[in-house]
Amino acid sequence: MELSDSDRPVSFSSTSSSVSSRDSHCSFGSRMTLVSNSHLGLFNQDKEAGAIKLELIPARRFSSNELQRYNPTEQQNTKESLEKRPNMPRKAECKGSNKNCALSLVTEPTSPKLLYVDRVVQEILETERTYVQDLKSIVKDYLDCITDQSKLSLGTEERSALFGNIRDIYHFNSELLQDLENCENDPVAIAECFVSKSEDFHIYTQYCTNYPRSVAVLTECMRNKTLAKFFRERQEALQHSLPLGSYLLKPVQRILKYHLLLHEIENHLDKDTEGYDVVLDAIDTMQRVAWHINDMKRKHEHAVRLQVSSQR
Repeated sequence: MELSDSDRPVSFSSTSSSVSSRDSHCSFGSRMTLVSNSHLGLFNQDKEAGAIKLELIPARRFSSNELQRYNPTEQQNTKESLEKRPNMPRKAECKGSNKNCALSLVTEPTSPKLLYVDRVVQEILETERTYVQDLKSIVKDYLDCITDQSKLSLGTEERSALFGNIRDIYHFNSELLQDLENCENDPVAIAECFVSKSEDFHIYTQYCTNYPRSVAVLTECMRNKTLAKFFRERQEALQHSLPLGSYLLKPVQRILKYHLLLHEIENHLDKDTEGYDVVLDAIDTMQRVAWHINDMKRKHEHAVRLQVSSQR
């Protein structure tokens, strides 16, 4: 059955053209490259309400020709970076005191597909570690710091709107990272982590639904000289290349990237591999999460429009 654009998983456009850090696009992330809002016109300013309306675009998997047309330089760099990565077969057990154990790892023929899958798994782990560190910085270096600054004119309601449930997401992804690291680079076990935690990803729905409000609050904060100065000084003190707004976008980017990473495992994993169906289940799980986020966001926007209409 053919899905319309409104039924497909969604991706959000960045609020800042400066979002170019490594976690904004993984080695396989050219399919999720964030384009400027000036190109697609994704952000519309609601002049009456003063809020920024966040539109959605389909996050479909592009063909190789489309990728070359979209960003040929990045595509080439991605290919080169993968080729340069060391081949890291998954952990092999060496029983007893077999002196030829190390030699067997070198001389035993290894499937190129297996090596690529290993690199995909490493990509998932590395980008998840970076992502969790970014979440920690948002919570510890910004949210907690702002809470301790009584002189800042940023009340509890504004803080809640600005950061949403970022603290819950930080705790959840910290646990997810621990589970992923315990998988010992097994792609099927990696996929099982997403299946087993499928119900827990609902916390992202709340964050993504609140995100347009977060952007609006941050925009107002940057119009306040005191708050704008505070945010600039925090960024400099933390030596962050990106401002707070770019960090607040990261959860939206990450939740909509998981199914693409899992697709890479599927594409390069032998279909006869035990547990292949688990990988397919994980892809389906994360796509449904994206669809649910899209559906809930539409319902939320509809409710807001009705509320505004009733107040006129």
